Amino acid sequence: MPHRTSSSLSSRRLAGFTLIELMIAVAVVAILSAIALPAYVYYIQRSRIPEATAALAAKQVAMEQLFQDSRSYLAPNTSACSTSGMASSSYFTYAFSTCTTSTYVLSATGNTGTNMAGFVFTIDQGGNRATTSVPAGWTTSATCWVTAKGGRC
Repeated sequence: MPHRTSSSLSSRRLAGFTLIELMIAVAVVAILSAIALPAYVYYIQRSRIPEATAALAAKQVAMEQLFQDSRSYLAPNTSACSTSGMASSSYFTYAFSTCTTSTYVLSATGNTGTNMAGFVFTIDQGGNRATTSVPAGWTTSATCWVTAKGGRC
């Protein structure tokens, strides 16, 4: 078997990555994750808001139909407003905070343990919409349903 000289061994390059190359790749992934993850969470939050606002708007129409039929917002034969047709979802719970024969305030509250926690959207008998509570970084509004950071409706 022939003996290899040091010059023939040095001409061969070992395959693989150096530690520096791996550290650079990890740093790039970390930087991209630090930028992308908050943007993704914000995008998901914005995409779930219409679930609440659509349910509130639909229930407002049903409440107005009830009022036209019975001259009262109270469910027939009861002393309370009914949330029938408004099944709470994984992200929002619907409830009346005020309910009389002539007034109501219906709210959609973001469920604890989800990224919608902290949101509270309301609508009343006059069709007045409000965002009464939001997570940090968002802005509330007494006149509309906030759909983006900065109070944009």
